[in-house]
Amino acid sequence: MKIAVIGTGYVGLVTGACFAEFGLFVTCVDIDEKKIENLKNCKIPIYEPGLESIIRRNVSAKRLSFTTDIESSIKNNLVIFLAVGTPSNADGSADLSSIFDVSRKIAKFINSYKVIVNKSTVPIGTGSKVKEIIRNEKKNNCDFDVVSNPEFLREGSAVNDFLRPDRIVIGAETDHAIAIMKDIYSPHYLNEPPLVITNIETAEMIKYASNAFLALKISYINEIANLCDLTGSDVHKVAKAMGMDGRIGSKFLHPGPGFGGSCFPKDSRAILHTSKMFGYNFQLVETLIKVNNNQKKHAADKILRLLEKNVSNKPLEKCTVALLGLSFKPNTDDVRESPSLTIIEELLRYDISIKAYDPAAMNNIKNIFGNKIQYMIDEYLAAKDADCLAIITEWNQFRKLDMEKIKKLMKNPNLADLRNVYEPEYIKSLGFNYTCIGRETVA
Repeated sequence: MKIAVIGTGYVGLVTGACFAEFGLFVTCVDIDEKKIENLKNCKIPIYEPGLESIIRRNVSAKRLSFTTDIESSIKNNLVIFLAVGTPSNADGSADLSSIFDVSRKIAKFINSYKVIVNKSTVPIGTGSKVKEIIRNEKKNNCDFDVVSNPEFLREGSAVNDFLRPDRIVIGAETDHAIAIMKDIYSPHYLNEPPLVITNIETAEMIKYASNAFLALKISYINEIANLCDLTGSDVHKVAKAMGMDGRIGSKFLHPGPGFGGSCFPKDSRAILHTSKMFGYNFQLVETLIKVNNNQKKHAADKILRLLEKNVSNKPLEKCTVALLGLSFKPNTDDVRESPSLTIIEELLRYDISIKAYDPAAMNNIKNIFGNKIQYMIDEYLAAKDADCLAIITEWNQFRKLDMEKIKKLMKNPNLADLRNVYEPEYIKSLGFNYTCIGRETVA
């Protein structure tokens, strides 16, 4: 089968490459000529483990190609996946301009029956609007179906998530479209992921409901962690015991400086906006957004309090803080709405000097902050002469640092462990002043 994937961002690139890995013939389309030229030469614009090797293998096998020619891609492929961006507008709604622009191009160039699949995360009702645009603007009698097939890819493990999904959701209106979608996903038969077949609106809701619930779990455990700091409780043991309850589960019960990335913040705002459009006050989602924003500032406050309490020989504006980890999570270079952004902004408000290191996200942070902060080549150079070291993202290489060496390098031994990577008792035994999330009194 031949398919086209329009949009070569994170979702589109992973989707196209993995479908090609299944043996389908895939054309990935984008309007960015430079990006397409780089992809033709297997230069990958994102950091995603395992993706480059899949792209190289399938480009070589001629199952995967890249082009800016949207007309031929629409005309020559049976199934057209829409994987363009849907960023947040100022009011929290999703910007669907790219989705609708592509829909108009499909209407212009459609020449035979097509299945148009929304892979982008879109608000409930978008599928109906796409169908309306194509139906009203197409110049011939070609039939088509619109399908919602939301993605559930985690940055840093997207390839595995696509190849071994927990479930595949297909929202469609005709048996013919469902049969084609089942055929596309038939290579999954060995793993037998559950297929959820439903209407378009339900499929669209499943995506938002899933992401908002996961965001809610993170915000909830962060609130519990903050209460643990005040009560002398250990949030790690609290979360472990909670996770043993099959009704709750252990995933996403890891306290930290708040969530970020391209999905949870945007999707939480979008479902809140949708609920308001329908006259419903979605109080839980509204609260989780506030909790998450507060958690990022709370993390920055922990660093500031550590400095104020333990660096008595100079004011805050003379202090230096080393930040380890800038991406919103490990194994990605994505810094969109990362806690590091809020933390850097808060520290800069006090004119604190910042030295930063991340294995993948340095360039993306530099594009935002320029020369306002220093960029180091490793974690030890970042720690040198610092008054505080803060772990913001739990990259594996930060989990077993030579903390005795770190202490010798620093001017003042202050550690803000915002991902609870280290045991408080061990760090304190080395002579560090220590703060973390939800384990303040544990020693």
